[in-house]
Amino acid sequence: MSSVLKLGIPKGSLQNSTLELFKRSGWKITVSGRSYFPEINDAEISCSLCRAQEMSVNVENGTLDAGLTGKDWIAENRSDVHVVADLVYSKVSARPARWVVAVAYDSPARTIEDLKGKKISTELLDYTKRYFSEKGIDVKVEFSWGATEAKVVSGMADAIVEITETESTIKAHGLRVIHEMMQTNTQFIANHEAWKEPKKRKKIEQIVMLLKGALVAEKLVGIKMNVPEAQLENIVSLLPSLNAPTVSSLYNTEWFSVETVVSTDIVRDLIPELLKNGAEGIIEYPLNKVI
Repeated sequence: MSSVLKLGIPKGSLQNSTLELFKRSGWKITVSGRSYFPEINDAEISCSLCRAQEMSVNVENGTLDAGLTGKDWIAENRSDVHVVADLVYSKVSARPARWVVAVAYDSPARTIEDLKGKKISTELLDYTKRYFSEKGIDVKVEFSWGATEAKVVSGMADAIVEITETESTIKAHGLRVIHEMMQTNTQFIANHEAWKEPKKRKKIEQIVMLLKGALVAEKLVGIKMNVPEAQLENIVSLLPSLNAPTVSSLYNTEWFSVETVVSTDIVRDLIPELLKNGAEGIIEYPLNKVI
């Protein structure tokens, strides 16, 4: 049996963000034309492009050893895979992705119970059928091949089940959300047999560790500055840190170099405060990984 890890890269909406995440983690994956087999700068990995909707099925049956897909598609397919890690990343917003039930803005439906006997359109077909069945609500669920939000507007459905982060597309189509079915995020999954194989498991654990480190780093920046001795304690007290800031004396002066890592959310407010309190030569720099 080959020890090369067969890794699935999600094709579609997650593809670009996944390739960028791997790049920041240390792997360059190159997609050429219409090829479904990208090149990667690691002889221990072979890559295949696979739709996120089908990823868990291909990992479960061993076509792939591991891959990235949504928690929603694992649930949709009822796939028996090993979930190695949650990889929460989004270029759209800080909100989690949610599968919601939405109806026309002027619909009398206020709860999902009001949809009894109605038609629902969705790409998440089997999960939606199970969800309503378990709640004892008799509805007709039909598969949507795309443009799901338009199904209600065109009269092809009474409601939709769709994924959203900001609800902006749903609202733009004159719809409103009446129920949240599930929250989802990207997960790194592995085939059970591949996970038991020491070489493949070691490679999977390496990948996951570095991917998670890159995700943490995405929300942080490093800052470095020069601080006079008289202001050192005051400046240090302003700095949040993973542990404590690094402080080193500058040669033959009464100044110190102070370096730390802070959240991107606060750095725009922090830098003016540091300047006001005596810091000079402040440098902000991006981070690739924090582990």
